[in-house]
Amino acid sequence: VVIRARNGALLYRISPWARYVVRDEDKVNYDWVHWNPPQSYIHKNPSPKRLKSLRIYESHVGIASPEGKVASYKNFTYNVLPRIKDLGYNCVQLMAIMEHAYYASFGYQVTSFFAASSRYGTPDDLKEMIDVAHSMGITVLLDVVHSHASKNSEDGLNQFDGTDSCFFHSGYRGNHQLWDSRLFDYANFELCSCYFCWEVLRFLLSNLRMWIEDYRFDGFRFDGVTSMLYHHHGIGTGFSGDYNEYFGLHVDEDALCYLMLANHMINTLHPECITIAEDVSGMPALCRPVAEGGGGFDYRLAMAIPDKWIQIIKELKDEDWNMGNIVHTLTNRRCEEKYIAYAESHDQALVGDKTLAFHLMDAEMYTNMSVLIPLTPIIDRGIQLHKMIRLITHALGGESYLNFMGNEFGHPEWLDFPRIGNNESYHYARRQFNLTEDDLLRYKFLNAFDRDMNKLEERFGWLASPQAYVSEKHESNKVIAFERAGLIFIFNFHPYQSYVDYRVVAFKYKILLDSDAGEYGGHQRLDHNTEYFSEEYPHNYRPNSIMV
Repeated sequence: VVIRARNGALLYRISPWARYVVRDEDKVNYDWVHWNPPQSYIHKNPSPKRLKSLRIYESHVGIASPEGKVASYKNFTYNVLPRIKDLGYNCVQLMAIMEHAYYASFGYQVTSFFAASSRYGTPDDLKEMIDVAHSMGITVLLDVVHSHASKNSEDGLNQFDGTDSCFFHSGYRGNHQLWDSRLFDYANFELCSCYFCWEVLRFLLSNLRMWIEDYRFDGFRFDGVTSMLYHHHGIGTGFSGDYNEYFGLHVDEDALCYLMLANHMINTLHPECITIAEDVSGMPALCRPVAEGGGGFDYRLAMAIPDKWIQIIKELKDEDWNMGNIVHTLTNRRCEEKYIAYAESHDQALVGDKTLAFHLMDAEMYTNMSVLIPLTPIIDRGIQLHKMIRLITHALGGESYLNFMGNEFGHPEWLDFPRIGNNESYHYARRQFNLTEDDLLRYKFLNAFDRDMNKLEERFGWLASPQAYVSEKHESNKVIAFERAGLIFIFNFHPYQSYVDYRVVAFKYKILLDSDAGEYGGHQRLDHNTEYFSEEYPHNYRPNSIMV
């Protein structure tokens, strides 16, 4: 597209609506390619029905291979989707699909909003991938970035017409100080005639419709919602829950109205679609219907949970873990708003941070994960806590569950994309799924536990059940027990004390999932063949209880 700027200069730009952009190896910028195959891909499978229990597998197509390269849509279709299905996840959330010039941005510096990233393959390859996922009953969500855009001008939206106010706020307000990116003007009144005053809304709303109607995505995870909601973008701001933090002149009403409008449009045109808000502030009513004055989202991420687990592991000795504090963090959510619980996501996997497995086992993951050598105390503790943390988060933390690819088996490395600082290396921009296939490595135990945990939820549906009743959070014994979906969950977090004949509230039970089982790398201390019956012995305000 050639544009004559106000100063008379000719600007060469990629169309904001470009569907396919590519970059030659000898070039810096992307070029717009007209994608018009002789036969467009035809979807063969209907989208899955709206799920009651979402078990989300957060994924990045480019790193979804053990090989040190950019993986493809085809690889994800035929090698990764079957793995996701086998693990019991019923939803895949795709990151870094919207075209981004800088690979190491993790897809969060978008340059072409309507283009599926060409570094993984063609638009039809992505359509096939989604179609195959649908054939497996897997819902597919897009990680959509409408909170900001890349500062690139020649292959992005920045200064599209030669000014800094086309699509974005001008001056200081139009730049994100931490992300070094441009911020959309969701009202765009200032420099436009009446006809153009809603052009940014048209652009963003049509972008959502395109991903749903052309590619058959089943919904979105909206990135950076906190940055959108407030003029301060959450920078240097702590949120205590005081309502004055959520209502006032510091709230960006234009951005909030855009989110409400987006959710209203999606719910009206495609009521089967799902929307998720990534908001760290805890904005009230974000997940209530627009008709009630809410934001209209279906789910919000429970972002306090992973922060709590990392804080506990880093700062506290095992004997100092506070059971009440753990339960509070896992159950502290706004009434009648659905939360997606997770122990860790891609944020914890990035270089500069550590995953749960790395925090728990650190360097021993490289030397002591073989079943041929004795189990060390660090590996033993790490494997057991990794399973327990993920299960209690899954069962108690929300109405949906999320896992980032590879974390289910304790992937031993952080995630670092090729960049100048690492000599453009792909060594850490991959997922070593092959580790779970090696019978001589203990990663298989974590992988098996994660699979069976999801299968058990699929059978009993605790994510779609009312919030759990917590009957026990004993500080000195380090025991947490709760009931949900007709199941009783019992966790012993004591670092060295096991219990015999420990009384908990229940009527009758049989062990269905045991983190101490041999197939999960445990010590096999429990008998799975016995059924346990309660007695009329009042305990924790219940008439019956059992000894375990």
